[in-house]
Amino acid sequence: MEKTTDQTNDSQSDLALVRSHATVSVETAGRLLGISRAHAYELARSGALPTVPLGERRKRVPSAALRRMLGLE
Repeated sequence: MEKTTDQTNDSQSDLALVRSHATVSVETAGRLLGISRAHAYELARSGALPTVPLGERRKRVPSAALRRMLGLE
């Protein structure tokens, strides 16, 4: 399946976030990894997707770890 222009722009925006922010949402990390939101949260819960806690329920994915997973570093 080909990516639409909107999907390509979203991917570019997500990559820009990973390069410019210390952390990104689990949902954004999932999009960049090409997995569903639900699967991204499963990986976060299991520890396979590195996260840092923000409060009791909120989790963020360190951008440096995500860049390594994506082969960008």
